[in-house]
Amino acid sequence: MTAVQAAVGPLNTGSWTGPTIDADVHVAVPGIDVLLPHLADFWVEYVHESNFQMPPGASQIYPPGAPTTCRPEWRAADGTPAGTDLAMLQREVLDPLRVERAVVNCSWAVDTIRHPDFSLALARAINDWLVAEWLDRDPRLRASLVVPGHDPAGAATEIDRIGGHPGFVQVLLPSHSMRLYGNRLWHPMFEAIARHDLVAGVHFGGQSDGPPTPTGHPAWFLEEHAGELQLWAAQLTSVIAEGLFEKFRTLRMTFSESGFAWMGGTMWRLDKEWKGLRRDIPWVVQPPSQTIRERLKVTVQPLDAGPPEHYANAISWIGAPEMLMFASDYPHAHDQDIQRLLDAVPESAHAGIMGDNARAHYRGL
Repeated sequence: MTAVQAAVGPLNTGSWTGPTIDADVHVAVPGIDVLLPHLADFWVEYVHESNFQMPPGASQIYPPGAPTTCRPEWRAADGTPAGTDLAMLQREVLDPLRVERAVVNCSWAVDTIRHPDFSLALARAINDWLVAEWLDRDPRLRASLVVPGHDPAGAATEIDRIGGHPGFVQVLLPSHSMRLYGNRLWHPMFEAIARHDLVAGVHFGGQSDGPPTPTGHPAWFLEEHAGELQLWAAQLTSVIAEGLFEKFRTLRMTFSESGFAWMGGTMWRLDKEWKGLRRDIPWVVQPPSQTIRERLKVTVQPLDAGPPEHYANAISWIGAPEMLMFASDYPHAHDQDIQRLLDAVPESAHAGIMGDNARAHYRGL
């Protein structure tokens, strides 16, 4: 057993023996060739002439050689990337975890392409590829719809094109965005998400127009990775303060790979400041923590609640185990001992975390 294997432990669902909903499973585009059949002739020619292979940020979100990018037992001997083959996904996650439904996310960094037309064309191709190669081949799968990251109107157009497909339950949005998601610039996209009864799924990754920290660029991947909670708190504060949930009354949101231990303190601070400054944002008519509990859910991998004895405290701070959704985060390597989380909540909450919370959050699960 390697040091990494010892650190992450076996993939499991602890004492839970019922059916499971996995709210964050990653599938990957193995190469541009698989998207060519789903691209118009113009863009196929563009790809060949420019020798385009992948978006510039595709290898930066999850560095291929980083231990956390893929669990050791899922690194194929022939170099085939995990998440590029349905049989692998069935063998490694869907079957052993008794998965009833899995929400697949394809984080191929389309948002790092600044060409608005090419970015939209690639997003469309990925969505059609997801339908043909994943959704149509295993009824347990649902998917997040991919949209261009710098064109809210184009994103709305793509949501209208394919958002009615029953296999799509969410729209994939990178946590690093060109503007905070509360900004009214995004309203056309969120209007389309709400109208199609989809979830706005904000997921770790992406590339903003500025540095990834409030005061500049870090030197090391570890700095950026550990500092992500600043970004999550900023996004949460933005969508609450700018009234996104009041503007779109049926909008629901998921934070994936955000952790949740930081969230209780942020909710407390939002409530505290709202009491004194609510005249500044009169459209926020109830305590922010109440809106967050009603409209936001969080996937539980990677677990960030510290030692097991602190899990219960972190959950009590957010005040709602109903916000938590099980996720394997396949194929990424994290400490997968879900039992420690289950031990921190009443047994009556286990079915919710392992499936019912996601079932209530997403349409058609």
